[in-house]
Amino acid sequence: MMMMMIQWLKMKAAQEALEFKEKVTTCITLLFNEPPEARKPDVRWRLYVFKGGEVLNEPLYMHRQSCYLFGREKRVADIPTDHPSCSKQHAVIQFRQVEKEKPDGTLSKQVVLCFHHARPYLMDLGSTNKTYLNEDPLEPQRYYELFEKDTIKFGNSSREYILLHENSTG
Repeated sequence: MMMMMIQWLKMKAAQEALEFKEKVTTCITLLFNEPPEARKPDVRWRLYVFKGGEVLNEPLYMHRQSCYLFGREKRVADIPTDHPSCSKQHAVIQFRQVEKEKPDGTLSKQVVLCFHHARPYLMDLGSTNKTYLNEDPLEPQRYYELFEKDTIKFGNSSREYILLHENSTG
């Protein structure tokens, strides 16, 4: 009887440890929080995904929210990057309103203009294998302004993401 009780206690302890581990893994700490200047864009930005010069699937529409997280962690990534060289939370595209200096030298808070709308910025979140903008590696934790026809790559993936918007011309 005592032996059965000990086995039952061991099984119960193992089950509780497994349940605790499952609870811990469902809580994911995000490596990025949106800044106060975050704004949803009015321009319909799109990311076209290429692999080996071929377009993959439909474009990724980038105008429905103010930021998009890229990474392997599907539970938090807005745009999953499945390549093993990509980090779980690899990079983010953030649309922002920033202070711009007027020609007279004064500062004004305004939406950074591109057809009078919020501008996209790219930030590497400290990934292991870097984020590349037009083939140049980015410094982590720093915003880089994106422009029409910019090319983005994550880690050692051969996929390229080309940024265009609804008014882009070939």
